[in-house]
Amino acid sequence: MKREKNRGGMFLKAVITIALPIALQNLLATTASMVDTIMIGSQGELAVAAVGICAQISSLFFSCYYGFAGGAMLFFAQYWGARNTKGINKTFGVSFAFMLAVALAFCGMAVIRPEFLLEIYTDKSNIVAVAVPYIRIVGFAYPLQVIGVIISYLMRSTERVKAPLICSVTGLVVNFVLNWILIYGRFGMPKMGAAGAAVGTLMSAVVNLVMLCAFLLRGRSEVPLKLRDMFGRGDGFMKVYLGKCFPILCNEIFYGVGQMLINIVIGRQAESAIAAMAAFRVLEGFVFAFFGGLADASAVVVGKEIGAGSHMRGYQYVKKFALLCPAITFTICLTGLVFHGPLLGLFGLGAEALYYGKYMILIYLAAGTIRTCNYIMNNCYRAGGEAVFGTVLEISCLFALSVPATWVAGMVLHLPFLAVFAFLYTDEILRLIFELWYTRSGKWVKPVTEAGKAALPGFREELGRRRLSGRRR
Repeated sequence: MKREKNRGGMFLKAVITIALPIALQNLLATTASMVDTIMIGSQGELAVAAVGICAQISSLFFSCYYGFAGGAMLFFAQYWGARNTKGINKTFGVSFAFMLAVALAFCGMAVIRPEFLLEIYTDKSNIVAVAVPYIRIVGFAYPLQVIGVIISYLMRSTERVKAPLICSVTGLVVNFVLNWILIYGRFGMPKMGAAGAAVGTLMSAVVNLVMLCAFLLRGRSEVPLKLRDMFGRGDGFMKVYLGKCFPILCNEIFYGVGQMLINIVIGRQAESAIAAMAAFRVLEGFVFAFFGGLADASAVVVGKEIGAGSHMRGYQYVKKFALLCPAITFTICLTGLVFHGPLLGLFGLGAEALYYGKYMILIYLAAGTIRTCNYIMNNCYRAGGEAVFGTVLEISCLFALSVPATWVAGMVLHLPFLAVFAFLYTDEILRLIFELWYTRSGKWVKPVTEAGKAALPGFREELGRRRLSGRRR
């Protein structure tokens, strides 16, 4: 009993000291996007829809680099648990190189051929015309953002969570002030509309990165970064790294492609539906940011325990996070449903778009709660060293259920928009059944550190004893 109480206290401490700051940082990062969309709302539904389409491109960009970021989190957390600074250096160097390459590719496409990207997502030429200057400016922020992400993940994984939070707060303030000046043309500046919001996003990325680098240099005594260790050759690390990252990368890329196909369907709906979807995506992002931050924190906490060889503690943490995060999501969604009028009113939507928004939140109340549970468990599998099961399950369900169902509903049957929207989440219940079973099995504990590997047989034996004892009861 005392042991369980101690574990509960340690879990609560981990949530307060690690999870909440990370969740708040993610929340602030999403709030920056929310600020853009809300402040653009005064320019009308067309501008909201244009910024929403650009956000979908940024979402695809995220999917393409997050495989490396997620892999980095796995290695950072486990190496930190084993206090292996050389391993942390190698992970940082390799992840930095891959993520920057992806960012430069998207930057080039957004700056040079923005129309090509935008016309994939919508056939509305008036929306494309408004979106071009916005995405062209935001494209320059992509490389800055991924560098900020890998530095932030390094700090999170080594339990320096306050610095990224401070940087996010400052970046948000910069974004808000510049939006207010440039969107509306204050203090003699030109009235730039959507393009002004893009400038705010770019300058926010600059400030965030400069501050992160300053914090990183100031705290280099904890994890000294050395170019020789980051980019040195030999010892087979690249093979191990890519072996863990490849499934995550496939997961994120295929997921991004699946979401792109879904967004193509949405982009062919009425303009009021597209605007409502843009507003909903911001609210969904608000929810996702908070539970995504908790998911990242769970990866830090679980990965640290697995890397240190405390597998049973990490196993118990996963089960607790899988209950905590959906409960928080349900509470946030329920609050959003109660206050849907004022929330959606912030985006300058018309009557039809407001109607769509209300029922989209209602649908998400159930679907989002299940989705959160799936997401948190998959993130913990990765932290434990298992990246294949969650990838195969998520992508299989997405392309076997959600994508074809949404495509047929919207492009073939031309069902009402809310019916099309409901089909977006048809895969989540099936995933939940399989993931609950896999979480309980403990098969996802696959450490990459020597301490973790040495403790694995003992964990398997203890887990077997607990199951046998449970059956006898």
